[in-house]
Amino acid sequence: MQSVKLCLAFFLLSISCFAQDKDSLDNERLAKMINLSEVIVRTDVNVPKFMDRVKNDTTFYKAFKNLHVLGFTSLNDIRILDKKGNGKAGMQSKTVQTRAYGCRTMETLSETTQGDFYDSKQNFNYYTAELYAGLFFTNGKICGENNIVAGTNFSAKGKSGTDKHKEQLKMLFFNPGKKIPGIPFIGDKINIFDPDVAELYDFSIDQVDYEGKQAYLFIVKAREDLGGKRNKIVIDNMTTWFDAKTMEVMARNYKMSYDAGVYDFDVEMEVEMTKFNGYLVPKTLRYRGNWDVVFKKRERGVFAATLFDFKTE
Repeated sequence: MQSVKLCLAFFLLSISCFAQDKDSLDNERLAKMINLSEVIVRTDVNVPKFMDRVKNDTTFYKAFKNLHVLGFTSLNDIRILDKKGNGKAGMQSKTVQTRAYGCRTMETLSETTQGDFYDSKQNFNYYTAELYAGLFFTNGKICGENNIVAGTNFSAKGKSGTDKHKEQLKMLFFNPGKKIPGIPFIGDKINIFDPDVAELYDFSIDQVDYEGKQAYLFIVKAREDLGGKRNKIVIDNMTTWFDAKTMEVMARNYKMSYDAGVYDFDVEMEVEMTKFNGYLVPKTLRYRGNWDVVFKKRERGVFAATLFDFKTE
């Protein structure tokens, strides 16, 4: 019995070591694909280690989780566009979230709407609005939350309909560049850090000044010579500024698009972060999206969020 336990332990350890070795080898392969600026070369940055930090970054997600444990004021602007780019529905508001006694609530100080933004029961008529609300609005009183991200595992398993799509969008939003299970046709194609997918991209690292701080500028951009391989990628480009000291995400812009026949999308996002009392939080977010899903009407939406006046409990 003891020998069986030892064999099992050895087997599990071997699997763990294999996974770690494979990840290290992937980082080594990725490092050879990356264009390094003269500054990066001179400073002798450990590129495989840098890539490991990028691949396993949680600071971007944590910045949004921090909104659950802080108070803040938000200027919200959501617009739904027609095929000519003209507004057909929208909402602009100012909201204040308050955090007290382990709970958060939100008050709307002002709001104006256009078109059929809401239905007769004050529910959102558009998916773009639901996405925004999931990020920045608090419905009722929510208690018992924290900002812990360690061990978080996004999964759409067991979910269906709108809930499933929301979870998949979270994965796209908070983990750009990582494999997403459950989305037909694109799950593996979004995994840009897999060396086989990485071959379809140009990677570069530079050291720059970002708002008075030293930052690493990390750019992933689809190769211009893809030709018929264009349908093998989902992320068109992703630009991230990392704090050179802490490796926290300071800002990120990315564009994703894909046409699977039964659905297609073209999405752009820009996020800027700031620091408040040691908390990394988003201060501005701009989104433009064009979605078309079978059996549903095409939706073109833009939104912008400006967050400020952060407060602790």
